[in-house]
Amino acid sequence: MVKFHNRLMTPVHFSFSSAFILALIGLAFHRTHFLSALLCLEGIILSLFIALSLWSLQLEATTHAATPILLLAFSACEASAGLALLVATARTHGTDRLQSLNLLQC
Repeated sequence: MVKFHNRLMTPVHFSFSSAFILALIGLAFHRTHFLSALLCLEGIILSLFIALSLWSLQLEATTHAATPILLLAFSACEASAGLALLVATARTHGTDRLQSLNLLQC
């Protein structure tokens, strides 16, 4: 069994931990298209949102209740910036493949 702070890891903790790790592995190893990299980033942010929401519910403190909402606001900004970059690269390069992008040509 996997230990988590001197007690067993619950299925909910295991679910968002494995979702975070899978999205991180997908971002690290499956980098063919820009859209798949953006989807992996959104998976990471979603698992962090679930983790922060559960953390604030377990603490039962009102001071930490705004933290998941703040993370959602930043993830919306990240998603819009990522989609804007995706559209810009698709217009200039004709594809969203990451191998076709060259930082020296920008």
